[in-house]
Amino acid sequence: MDYSILAEEVQRFIAHHIDTDVNQLALQKNKFSKVDYTAILNQIAAKQKAKTKLPTWFNTENIIYPSKISVEQTSSERTAAYKSQLVSGKSLIDLSGGFGVDDFYFAQKVMEVAHCEINRELSQLVQHNFDQLKASNIQCFSGDSYEILKKNNKKADWIYIDPSRRNEAKGKVFMLKDCLPNVPENLDFYYGFAPNIMIKTAPLLDITAGLSELKNVKAIHIVALENEVKELLWVLEKEYHESITIFTVNLLKNETEAFSFELNAENQAHFGLPKKYLYEPNAAIMKSGVFDMISGQFKIDKLHQHSHLYTSETLIDFPGRRFEIQQRIGYAKNEMKPLLENQKANITTRNFPDSVDAIRKKWKIKDGGNLYCFFTTDMNNNKIVLLCSKLS
Repeated sequence: MDYSILAEEVQRFIAHHIDTDVNQLALQKNKFSKVDYTAILNQIAAKQKAKTKLPTWFNTENIIYPSKISVEQTSSERTAAYKSQLVSGKSLIDLSGGFGVDDFYFAQKVMEVAHCEINRELSQLVQHNFDQLKASNIQCFSGDSYEILKKNNKKADWIYIDPSRRNEAKGKVFMLKDCLPNVPENLDFYYGFAPNIMIKTAPLLDITAGLSELKNVKAIHIVALENEVKELLWVLEKEYHESITIFTVNLLKNETEAFSFELNAENQAHFGLPKKYLYEPNAAIMKSGVFDMISGQFKIDKLHQHSHLYTSETLIDFPGRRFEIQQRIGYAKNEMKPLLENQKANITTRNFPDSVDAIRKKWKIKDGGNLYCFFTTDMNNNKIVLLCSKLS
């Protein structure tokens, strides 16, 4: 690993240009004869990405960053902090350590963390950063995690895996068996070293498909950040064969929306026409697919089997956006035109034949403002528009 990037004058240059367009900097001449200019620019670009995603790293001196894309692909501090709440005990082994953000937070919950990374240079970089972060209870190992487990033959309370979704032969893949490492194939091997396993997967992985490949699943955590699903966490326990709990979590700026339920629990939806209030589930709940259960659990009516919008006469706390319905109109020219043509509005479609772009073009509706319009279908299969104001 090239430590010349840590020279005091180079670090000052990076700090001074942290808000500068890297493309503009690339046109300038390199002031440092002993340091590769491309490496300096890469540090600036990656650190810019870390400013909001990894504030602890950003605010720590002498951190070395991998490529910008590696920073983009790593866990954010907020999702890493959430993951750390799920582990306990004395030790954890991370089989796909990467930039080490998750391990930094795991190390605050368990006494010893082993960071395994097949890329030798990245492993050295991460060890250097852990030293700067004073994370002294994390040890970095370079090499294939399978071989590291066999060689060290050390037991742990947890194994954590974030399998690579890129396969040299198949390109980008979506089944766990096609990722590296092949977790379904190696599960019994892993259980020989730890009774608890946590697997991080991309949101694109279908929950049913994941369950078909894994065994001993105890819980699945669907983690969204600011209403964008970032990852699925699969918690496995050796010899576990009971019901699976789904946790949906939406990490917001000042609060966390959480909702949990048992997989396959029966809950019948109640249907009704729009009332005074409208509810739209957050992204984590939408990913879970438990739309009927929402109606039963919160005792609110669903507008239509496929609309996934809910309504009630009395306002309730709800894990998602809440609105007050000001007016309900039919999707017809004589009702739409006087109210919405040339208006400004935020548009959402649920179970509706036209796209948002098509609606804007057809009715000349501009984006923005304080009016929220839901184009949807009611329980009687009528196409309707709900004009709403957003509630906190």
